[in-house]
Amino acid sequence: MDSFITGSLIYWLVAALFLLGVYGILANNNLMKKLMAMNIMQVAVIVFFLILGQKLGGTLPILMGSDTTVDHYINPLPHALMLTAIVVSLSTTGVALALLMRIQERYGEIEEDDILRRMNE
Repeated sequence: MDSFITGSLIYWLVAALFLLGVYGILANNNLMKKLMAMNIMQVAVIVFFLILGQKLGGTLPILMGSDTTVDHYINPLPHALMLTAIVVSLSTTGVALALLMRIQERYGEIEEDDILRRMNE
């Protein structure tokens, strides 16, 4: 049982990080804090996929004429996909920040309850 916990500890930490982001989105009325919580969730997903791409005792997937079989290579695809996910995350955050600036200009605040109240007036 002890080896199960230590072997999967990183997965538990990633799950806790993801749940922290979910809690941040659900518990806050401030749109900026919700955006930061969304970024925490994105980081948790990216770290999860990077962990899945790792292999104990794995080597770089570079053929150098060695006796290493393909089974010992680390799969580079998750790392490449997560680089794309980081770019998408940054662009999403940039657009969300621009929208938050427009909301701030229009309503004078970024508290969700106050904005909804002003919209219904």
